[in-house]
Amino acid sequence: MHPLGQPPRHEAIDRKPSNTKPIGYWLNRTDKALTRYMNAMLAEFGLTRTAWQVLNVVKEAPQAADAEVLATLTANATVATLTAAIETVIADGWAGRPEPGRLTLTEHGRTRLANVAERIHAFRELSTAGITHDEYRTAVTVLERMTHNLENEAGL
Repeated sequence: MHPLGQPPRHEAIDRKPSNTKPIGYWLNRTDKALTRYMNAMLAEFGLTRTAWQVLNVVKEAPQAADAEVLATLTANATVATLTAAIETVIADGWAGRPEPGRLTLTEHGRTRLANVAERIHAFRELSTAGITHDEYRTAVTVLERMTHNLENEAGL
């Protein structure tokens, strides 16, 4: 914490314009909307947003350790939820265990995940409609900076 328990002084920011809700409201509402929509869209494939995220980590890091998957996605869900998603993608044949504690996509899972990609692309187009690439990048950059500010200050 800074001296006197005060946050660092920065250029004044209009933190809550009178015509909108605060950022936390929109962060929570956006995350819930993304999750609801993705869960509904992915249901026909037997997936949830969390299971899809697990599969994408495994796709990017073949033979990923469970610990890697958990570390990568810990901001998205609890360990219990992630562990359940890992168990589900294994039970449903999307992924397998080449050795204990490691995950890899099965051939069938790789093919099925490619089929899901078209839906994900449509979802991304819908969720970013009317938002320029620069606006999207700015939003992500601002949220990253806010997160780092708070995590660094708290020693997280």
